[in-house]
Amino acid sequence: MAISRLTQQDMTEKEQRELKTLLDRARIAHGRVLTNAENNSIKKEYIDKLMVEREAAAKKARQLKKNQAYKVDKEATFTWTASTGPRGRR
Repeated sequence: MAISRLTQQDMTEKEQRELKTLLDRARIAHGRVLTNAENNSIKKEYIDKLMVEREAAAKKARQLKKNQAYKVDKEATFTWTASTGPRGRR
């Protein structure tokens, strides 16, 4: 089950700030304004990293939900009279 590609609007405020920080650090490291291709490559790498993290968290949540799911007791036996009244259905 593949999740759709993240956009900046889908990111949390913290993630958006971190992306802006990465772009600023790259701009400072290059000593000039970044080109669109450089901006886009940095954004793409960051979004890919976020998607991997979110998929891992979702997988962990699914596994936890599966482990906590209600399991039928194999030892218990079904008694018909316990689930119906003595007069049956009316």
